[in-house]
Amino acid sequence: MRLSDLPLGNIARISSIEDSPYKEKLQEMGCIPGVLVKPIMKAPFGDPIAYELEEYTLSMRRNEAYSIHVNPLDSLFNS
Repeated sequence: MRLSDLPLGNIARISSIEDSPYKEKLQEMGCIPGVLVKPIMKAPFGDPIAYELEEYTLSMRRNEAYSIHVNPLDSLFNS
């Protein structure tokens, strides 16, 4: 599943990042395999999206989030 498709409030673990112009920037911001991520807010037109990533909030555009692959966690952990 792509991070851009993860519903608000659901938690997932980053599995990989596609080769793209954003890859290095995303990795520098903490988007690395194994990290937990949770979408918490969307702008009125759905772009950008705010994500809770470890201990901080990161905002990114849908096309950046589209390049990140995640594995959703069990619904027990989602709110």
